[in-house]
Parts: sequence; structure tokens; C-alpha cells
Amino acid sequence: MGASITETSHGSVTLSAPILEECKQQHGFGHAALTFGIGDSAAGYSALSVMPLEAEVLTSEMKIHLLAPAKGDRLEAIGKVIKPGKRLVIVQAEVFAIDSDARTQIALMTGTMVPIWPK
Repeated sequence: MGASITETSHGSVTLSAPILEECKQQHGFGHAALTFGIGDSAAGYSALSVMPLEAEVLTSEMKIHLLAPAKGDRLEAIGKVIKPGKRLVIVQAEVFAIDSDARTQIALMTGTMVPIWPK
């Protein structure tokens, strides 16, 4: 996807990804798979940011509301922890399309991350 982390804090992570030609759908917009992927990753990293260093997380469930076409040069996803926990972490991601100076929210996602503990 070409994504990179652009900002981190406890409980929040921002990712940015270019809308590559191979990630566009038939109308020239960024594909929903790119939107979902970057949002899921931002939400997952936000969950990881509140976990102990030895823990990992996996997505258990993720809901996406597609609000507008992914029109622009790149996408930005802001993942946030809504409720941390030892067994489940409730997360949210907002995904934006960046087109020159315009920033349009294109998706709102909510989900559940499951912490994975070392054996």
C-alpha cells in the first residue's frame, strides 16, 4: 500500500498512503480496499500503542462506513483507542482523502482488536 506512520501518541496513530495507480478502482478513485487497509492498520497500531511491549494485536471485527470517493493524491487514516482492555480493545479510524489543499473524510471505521500475549 505504500503506507507510512506519520504521527504517534498514546492511543492514537496516523498513517499516510499515496493513492497508487494499482490501488485505484474503475472510476479512478482509490479502491475501498485501500481505504479499509489503511484504516484497519491505523486502528491496529493505535491499539498496540496502549499495550505492553511484549503484546501484539489482531483485528477481530471492523465496520466501515464509506462516506465519499477516495479522490486525491493520498489517504490519511487516524486511528484512536476508544476503550482499552486486556482482552478487547475498541478502536476507531477516520480516513481522509487529500487532494491538493482539500481534505475530505471518506470513511469512518469502528472495530475490535484482540491482544495476543506471548506464550
